[in-house]
Amino acid sequence: MSVSEMFITLQGVLTADQDIREEIRKVVQTLEQTAREILTLLQGVHQGAGFQDIPKKCQKAREHFGTVKTQLASLKTKFPADQYYRFHEHWRFVLQRLVFLAAFVAYLETETLVTREAVTEILGIEADRERGFHLDIEDYLSGILTLASELSRLAVNSVTAGDYSRPLRISTFINELDSGFRLLNLKNDSLRKRYDGLKYDVKKIEEVVYDLSIRGLNKEAASDAGGEK
Repeated sequence: MSVSEMFITLQGVLTADQDIREEIRKVVQTLEQTAREILTLLQGVHQGAGFQDIPKKCQKAREHFGTVKTQLASLKTKFPADQYYRFHEHWRFVLQRLVFLAAFVAYLETETLVTREAVTEILGIEADRERGFHLDIEDYLSGILTLASELSRLAVNSVTAGDYSRPLRISTFINELDSGFRLLNLKNDSLRKRYDGLKYDVKKIEEVVYDLSIRGLNKEAASDAGGEK
């Protein structure tokens, strides 16, 4: 084979790779748009009247996740199944965002942490990497850390809306989450930096709870919570 023939062959490989990446980018753009729509919908819970509409907003968000499933199913077909990590960077950030959104919906519904397996069911992908397009553990953890930031904001806005018991429950949840992350030996630099931000979320929520206690509103919140039970 001549030198020119070698380079023509190499160009063919490069062109095929570029075509795959372009097809992936097109699907990822649609995923990003759907993720923005879900986020916009869920941001409504931070408004004063939004707390009463949480069930409806969660239901609508789950309907949007049906679209996400379809889009991810399309994404799976755009590259060879055994080359997931070769193209992973193209969808890593949007997948982390979708994990956060799924986790936020689950928290709003049950005030519990959604499992990685439950997220994969919501997204219509696999938990086991051996079974194809899957949710990488680090992508799951990154999405959960974004949830912590969102909940610290929700704690502040809950007080503004006159919901004094919610920040106490969020505080308990975030402290449990922080304890869980402390059990992990994080090697990923990006993930470790994201985790470093969790301590600020914990501190922010602690300040909200402290302010409630100073104003005597934490006792009122505890009394309300006992009445609800």
